[in-house]
Amino acid sequence: MEDYEIIELYFARDEQAITQTDLKYGKLCYKIAYNILRNNEDSEECVNDTYIGTWNAIPPTRPYNFMAFVCKIARNLSLKKLEFLRRDKRSQDMVISLKELEDVLPDNRYVQNISDEETGKLISKFLYTQKEDIRNVFIRKYYFFDSVKDIAKRYHFTESKVKNMLFYTRNKLKKYLIQEGVEI
Repeated sequence: MEDYEIIELYFARDEQAITQTDLKYGKLCYKIAYNILRNNEDSEECVNDTYIGTWNAIPPTRPYNFMAFVCKIARNLSLKKLEFLRRDKRSQDMVISLKELEDVLPDNRYVQNISDEETGKLISKFLYTQKEDIRNVFIRKYYFFDSVKDIAKRYHFTESKVKNMLFYTRNKLKKYLIQEGVEI
């Protein structure tokens, strides 16, 4: 079923919308949740909560990109669940991913000249100027929290190449943000 058809099911308040969302994006949502939580039961719970969140958001929202919309809900719920469950005992891969970005992104405790939304738009704008493989690797690592090993396997790269791509992309992003007037 096409995304626009699933969205219409939500607008019609047809419970089949949830079934179709699960068929089309359930595995992807689970992978996102599992990459963050590293626990089957918690990941399954977040996927189920994702469907409830989607049901509550549509309508009135009519997402332009349904897959991204559902993934964002799954990711945000998983991050909230992780914060609740583990406070200081976060997933190793996620901690590494976030630490790598600390030097690149503004710290809102000290720099209040830009909102998270504005930073996100600048990052998106930057990523669209990069080659597709670089953009995909960056998104897999810092949005989906895939491990370097999983990214290398997915794109048939060596782990060393993935690490180098991420390193150079983070440095280019930092320069870009500074150039755009973001205080790092």
